[in-house]
Amino acid sequence: MAQENKDHIPETRKEKALRFVWGNLPRLLLLGLLVLFVALIGRIGAEKARLAEEKAAAQAQGRKPVNAVLLELQPHPIRDAINLPGMIEPWTRLELLARVNGAIDEVLVREGERVTAGQVLARIEEDDYRIALDAARAAHAHAKADFARKKAMLAKKTVPLAEVELSEAQLLTARAAMEDAELRLARCTITAPMAGVVRRLDAKVGLFLNIGDPVGELLELDRVKAVVGIPESDVAAVRAIDQVEVEIQALEGRRITGRTYFLAPSPENVARLYRLELELANGSGDLLPGMFLRAQVVKKVVADALAVPIYSVITRNNEQYVFVVRDGVVHRQPVQLGIMENWLIQVVEGLKPGDLLVVEGHREVEEGQPVNVLKVLTEATGLSL
Repeated sequence: MAQENKDHIPETRKEKALRFVWGNLPRLLLLGLLVLFVALIGRIGAEKARLAEEKAAAQAQGRKPVNAVLLELQPHPIRDAINLPGMIEPWTRLELLARVNGAIDEVLVREGERVTAGQVLARIEEDDYRIALDAARAAHAHAKADFARKKAMLAKKTVPLAEVELSEAQLLTARAAMEDAELRLARCTITAPMAGVVRRLDAKVGLFLNIGDPVGELLELDRVKAVVGIPESDVAAVRAIDQVEVEIQALEGRRITGRTYFLAPSPENVARLYRLELELANGSGDLLPGMFLRAQVVKKVVADALAVPIYSVITRNNEQYVFVVRDGVVHRQPVQLGIMENWLIQVVEGLKPGDLLVVEGHREVEEGQPVNVLKVLTEATGLSL
């Protein structure tokens, strides 16, 4: 038994490690070869890229200078704006309805005529209502006299209090009937509740009207609404805007600044456009309902932005860059873009004031190539797409 224990002496750590390495030697050799292969591939790729850059630079230096026009970048204001269509609507559209029954006796205005508040527009035959008023007044006078007589008799205690109270109730009823008759007679005269323009006139002499029948329509045009549909994505920005400039196409492109009056809390159609109403003064009366307009809604203004022509930005492989000139040589400069106005776009990162941007000839140059500068512009105003 002692001899058997002696033959099975435990292995040391070193012996275990050697046995593990010897048993997995093929796998370890394969893993090492793979690591070496990957490292060689990476080294070859990097060397290839370096040689390509050197070759491109050498080719660029060997090529003739390209004629180019440069723009010296300076900070300028740029606006993030949307231009939306809209339409002029009257400030108030009021439908006039008959308030008593009767035939039209007289019409005093015409369609398209401007009227003032309180001006008489038409009259309904008053004879029946005048007779009713006379009867109501007589009844009221009788009730008033009866109440005064009963009240005097009460002071002498010749009539009971209940009879006096009944007479007073009859007086109040007669007074209410008289006031109702006066109101009905007054409603025979149809007046304009506001100043405006008669858009439609349904009233015709001899036409019988029932209560609620249309008489005409008035439009308030001393001020009007410019109505614009705001897309869902722009509602949050528009909510903070106080003024919007609109261009009236029918008035030779006249520009008017409107004050924000109302922004709908929910969309009004399947296009998910939110109704924005702008208040426009219309003292001259030139703005008419139905006129088309374009609203320039400015969502954001950057006062000192570096803006470049959009066509000077090149996009390749999800990278955006421009070409700038330093010491007479072209360099590719990656940029990060911001807001856009017309054909100018803001550069948020990558450029600084004073940089010379290639705006003409940028499609023909390569990294490190010399250029022949034809002109250096200080303003982008003269450039266009």
